[in-house]
Amino acid sequence: MADNVLYDLADGVATITLNRADAMNALDTDTKVALRDAVLRAADDDAVRAVVLTGTGRAFCVGQDLKQHIELLEVSPEVTFATVKDHYNPLVTAIATMRKPVVAAVNGVAAGAGAAIAFACDFRIVADTAGFNTAFAGVALTADSGASWTLPRLVGHARATELLMFPEMIKAPRALELGLATKVVPADEVASEAAALALRLAAGPTVAYGAIKESLAYAADHNIVDSLAKEDELQLRAGSAADHRIAVDAFLTKQKPTYTGK
Repeated sequence: MADNVLYDLADGVATITLNRADAMNALDTDTKVALRDAVLRAADDDAVRAVVLTGTGRAFCVGQDLKQHIELLEVSPEVTFATVKDHYNPLVTAIATMRKPVVAAVNGVAAGAGAAIAFACDFRIVADTAGFNTAFAGVALTADSGASWTLPRLVGHARATELLMFPEMIKAPRALELGLATKVVPADEVASEAAALALRLAAGPTVAYGAIKESLAYAADHNIVDSLAKEDELQLRAGSAADHRIAVDAFLTKQKPTYTGK
C-alpha cells in the first residue's frame, strides 16, 4: 500500500487512512488509486468485518487535488474527468455495496469528493471542529462520487439541491441536525469513538449487516412489492448463515452470542 494511504487490519476492523496531511488529504491520482484499491481489498477480505475510513492532520479529505486537476485540464477534459469512472465510481460503489459496515471517522473538513465519500459510508463519527462542504458547484461542476445518490437519502431532495447548488461549510452541529453526522464528538475522541463503533460492528452478525445494507439500498429505488420480495431473498441468506443459529441458541440459553461473521 502506498504511503499516502495507510491500511491496518486488527480485530476484524480494517482502518484505511488518507495520509497526505500536508495537502489536506487532497486526492491526486496516486492517492485515488491507492484508496480505491484499499477499499476493494477490505471489501473482498473475509477477515474484515468492519471498515474505518479517516484522514491524518486537520482534514478528512478536501476532495480532488485541484493543482493536478488544472494540469490535466491542459491535456483534455476527457483525460481529466476519466477519474470519475476509473477512480471515484468504483471507490464509492465498493463502500456502499460491500457486505460489511463502513464508518467514516471525520477528523476534519470533508469537501467535494471527500464529503461524498463520507456520505457513502454507513456511519459518520464527526469531530466537533469538522465540517462538510459539497464544493462542486463552487468550481462550476456537478456532483460526483455518488453525492447525487447519497445526499438526498441523508437530508432529502430539497435540502440536497440547496447544499449542492449553494455549497457552504456545514459545521458539525448543523451536520448533526441535518443527518450528515451520526454522532459529533470532541476532536480528540474521533478516532477512539470510531474504533469503538467499528469493533462493535465487527463483533456483530456480519451477514445480517450486509443484508440490511443491501435491503435499504434496494428499497430506496423500488416499490413495496419488489422490496418485500427482496427482503424474502435476503432473509433466507441471513437465516442460512451460521450466526443466525448462534443467535437463536444464545437467546434460548440466555447467553451472549459470539458471532463468527459467517
